[in-house]
Amino acid sequence: LRVNHTYLKRLVLPYVTILLALVQAQSESQQPKIQLRLAGDKRKHYEGRLEVSYNNEWGTICDDDFSIEAANVACKELGFLGAVAWSPSAKFGQGEGRIWLDNVHCTGREKSLAECPSNGFGVSDCRHSEDVGVICNQKRIPGHRFINTMNNNVETLEERVEEIRIRPISSHLKRIPVTEGYVEIKERGKWRQICDEDWTPLNNRVVCGMYGFPGDKNYNNKAYKSLSMRKKKNYWGFSVNCTGNEAHLSSCRLGKPLEPKRNGTCGRGLPVVVSCVPGRAFAPSSSTGFRKAYRPEQPLVRLRGGSNIGEGRVEVLKNGVWGTVCDDNWNLRAATVVCRELGFGSAKEALTGAKLGQGMGPVHMNEVECSGFEKSLTDCYFNNDALGCSHEEDAAVRCNIPAMGFQKRIRLSGGRNPYEGRVEVLTEKNGSLVWGTVCSENWGIVEAMVVCRQLGLGFASHAFQETWYWAGDASADNVVMSGVRCSGTEMSLPQCLHHGKHISCPKGGGRFAAGVSCSDTAPDLVLNAQLVEQTTYLEDRPMYALQCALEENCLSSTAKKNDHSSYRRLLRFSSQIHNVGQSDFRPKLGYHAWTWHECHRHYHSIEVFTHYDLLSLNGTKVAEGHKASFCLEDTQCDEGIQKRYVCANFGEQGITVGCWDTYRHDIDCQWIDITDIKPGDYIFQVVINPYYDVAESDYTNNVMKCKCRYDGYRIWTYHCHTGELQKKKLY
Repeated sequence: LRVNHTYLKRLVLPYVTILLALVQAQSESQQPKIQLRLAGDKRKHYEGRLEVSYNNEWGTICDDDFSIEAANVACKELGFLGAVAWSPSAKFGQGEGRIWLDNVHCTGREKSLAECPSNGFGVSDCRHSEDVGVICNQKRIPGHRFINTMNNNVETLEERVEEIRIRPISSHLKRIPVTEGYVEIKERGKWRQICDEDWTPLNNRVVCGMYGFPGDKNYNNKAYKSLSMRKKKNYWGFSVNCTGNEAHLSSCRLGKPLEPKRNGTCGRGLPVVVSCVPGRAFAPSSSTGFRKAYRPEQPLVRLRGGSNIGEGRVEVLKNGVWGTVCDDNWNLRAATVVCRELGFGSAKEALTGAKLGQGMGPVHMNEVECSGFEKSLTDCYFNNDALGCSHEEDAAVRCNIPAMGFQKRIRLSGGRNPYEGRVEVLTEKNGSLVWGTVCSENWGIVEAMVVCRQLGLGFASHAFQETWYWAGDASADNVVMSGVRCSGTEMSLPQCLHHGKHISCPKGGGRFAAGVSCSDTAPDLVLNAQLVEQTTYLEDRPMYALQCALEENCLSSTAKKNDHSSYRRLLRFSSQIHNVGQSDFRPKLGYHAWTWHECHRHYHSIEVFTHYDLLSLNGTKVAEGHKASFCLEDTQCDEGIQKRYVCANFGEQGITVGCWDTYRHDIDCQWIDITDIKPGDYIFQVVINPYYDVAESDYTNNVMKCKCRYDGYRIWTYHCHTGELQKKKLY
């Protein structure tokens, strides 16, 4: 009997395929229904202790045999692109209840942890000290619906939420930012309203927080009630139950399913409306820009070292001195208290390990514990004893901020990468919006900083007054903004001072247009104020020993008239300049532009590196010093950091992150010539990088001021502070 194998294959193969599909469908239907969530001591919303819900009960997973493949499966099941890492031994704290899974073995191709072989649900010999945690990729799977991570209802395990929005009514459409409107959820491609049955102020708090607002307020309900009566409603089928501390509405628990009425209403029949209170920096405006920069009041808490608004190292004011917060127990709840206190929304991230740079001075707070509803971080419980905490453990935050649309009105053109190029802004001209360039006259690093911040590209590394090497959009060559002067606190370039309708730019645009290059990181120089206070003294020095200093203009102008036998009275001190930023501080100019000073036998890499001044109590300068950069080098570094810069033998100059350059009191020009001043009370001031020659992440800490008293024979310096002198304040 001869068999036609080809015919047999065609006849049997479809049935085999159907049979395999049925077997697979049956096996999937037999797989236990589970749900995952990230819990514990989290510092980011995409990390935490991995917990699983099975049989309507939440439990943990043991770290035995867990792998990065299993973490990938879990993170994808949670809606993230994958896993970055996993952590054993209850890194995110010990869980409670059952340990549902142990000895989990995944290949990475499974769609759910339930598909991975294990000992079986509830079969484990582990303790909660072995609870496993995961760190997921923060990017979400496109189109993946959010899992309701705090849901305890088995009936709604399959419920997903894709997206949430605040939809304003027509009278609010032009307001920036959007602070009020219907709360709508996108479910299976359609936008649906939420019924206000069981809706609470805590839910409002969560919605406002995720959109960058610190709180909510009452609103005029008449307009919304009238509008809802006229329009057909399409309600989402569940109520929501938030605690008020969730980072996102999708993390709130689902309430009971709502029974739809015949007329499409529910309960009182009104869709949820939320009205949020913006922080002072984000007051809504009918225009697209801001005429004036926001100038914040002096709070007890501030952020420093962040590249964007709403992020930075957390610093608190105690007894008139700014200090940092130790990252022990630092979590999203404490970070959110900081964010809301400063006028932002809830925290996106609670950063540890000095991720946004190291601070200076004392560590004021340790082991912070917040309920999440405190008005200030200083109201939270904390340990005054910060023994063992160094600035390598400084805590930081990234907050949710409102969508202001700033990035849509500016662009960089012609650069080799997205971080550099000619600055082009969108402006209104003759009733239409056109792109144009910015006049480069007096364009500097502070203005460039504002551009990089507005684009969300970090810090400025350089400001360019000629951009001939960047061929931007030819249709945007015309200058549309001139006379730009920024203070550095602005969120967008239009907030800076600039000419109005009458543009004035002698060189014009094109190749003379303003340009920038941006960087994710920047250095940050801070003077050790305590050392200045401890090392200040007077010295009477003869003119014959000051000839080199005279040549380098380190003495007051009257010194030129003195003979060699006369004396000058010098206020001497040591200065220790730390780089607490995130990248090395390097001179703006290269070797070829450094100046050789024969008298002192060294190169000056920056012509004016610091200003030393003595001021009257009303701020008038009465005596000054002038210090060029003798050489920028690493005198000393924190433990574990290698020195990189030494200026001997025409070496590389700079200050490494975590290192400092010390100018001792006995070095030439390390003084202020006070020969001609009268006894009295003064202010002693030191300014680093006074002309902003090099970009830094924070210029506010470049000034150090001390109170100073001179009686004609002795001098006292006291209350030395970095930044402006603070009023004494206790909390």
